[in-house]
Amino acid sequence: MNNELSAAKNPNQITANWHVRNIPSIITATGSHAGEKFLEFFFASIRNLNTRKAYMCATIQFLDYMEKNGISDLKQIRPLMVAAYIEQHNGSKQTVKQHLSAIRNLFDYLVIAHVMDNNPAISVKGPKMTYVRGKTPALTSHEARQLLDSIDISKPIGIRDRALIGVMVYSFARISAVVSMNIEDYYPEGKRSFFRLHEKGGKMHIVPVHHTAEEYIDEYMTAWNLNAESRKSPLWLTKNGNRFDRREAWAMIKRRAVKAGLSPSLCNHTFRATGITAYLENNGTLEKAQAIAAHASTKTTKLYDRRNDQLSLDEIERIII
Repeated sequence: MNNELSAAKNPNQITANWHVRNIPSIITATGSHAGEKFLEFFFASIRNLNTRKAYMCATIQFLDYMEKNGISDLKQIRPLMVAAYIEQHNGSKQTVKQHLSAIRNLFDYLVIAHVMDNNPAISVKGPKMTYVRGKTPALTSHEARQLLDSIDISKPIGIRDRALIGVMVYSFARISAVVSMNIEDYYPEGKRSFFRLHEKGGKMHIVPVHHTAEEYIDEYMTAWNLNAESRKSPLWLTKNGNRFDRREAWAMIKRRAVKAGLSPSLCNHTFRATGITAYLENNGTLEKAQAIAAHASTKTTKLYDRRNDQLSLDEIERIII
């Protein structure tokens, strides 16, 4: 394998290359039609690049496992074989569920395309997951202010980093939606400014800009000479003038957290949880938080609510021996 498929074990190296022709031998053994439909599944049916990368990584790992265990044709795969793969998988429950979902969806596509007679993954159960609290590390309002104030804004890089973090905190936006913004996605309408965020599933989400985020982003655009007339240009730039991406944002947040004396476990999603919790602590409603975050359900929004964390700690400290 070369290019995209050979890089599938490292999702960061995967790019949307339509010229890939080398595909897993277990696929080609099933016929040329199978190879075409295999590529079609990723590039024609999955529009979200992050989902495409994750599903490609998962299915390639599964097919490698099948080949190593003597399976040379897709039609030889049975439910017990899929179950055995899921059973031996050493990833987290969330990762295992994602892999099973990728395998099921691939096989569904191949069944519809008449490459396979049935889907051997359809009856395989994944691990059960019940979350009442998300795993994403969050900051208190004091810690968030500590982080923002610790950034040296005497340099353009610092002004950008503060603005990027500020936008995530004050809009509850996902990092992918933020870094994919173009200059035209920050715009005035009447006396207010708005963010146009491109969320999952192709949804366009409009969020009013908090006055602090507006101050940060205006300073950033001035410092970096970003012209509002360059509407289609990336809003967030690296020092080399390229679009800033989520992996670079992740690395930046790690650096900034350490310099601010905060936990290095902070990640891009931290600021989604931080903003939502701060909003709810100041008498915001769960339904409005859901709308701002563009969540499909309040159940998802609740996973980002950390208000009970301090309450639990205070109650535990009542145990005095």
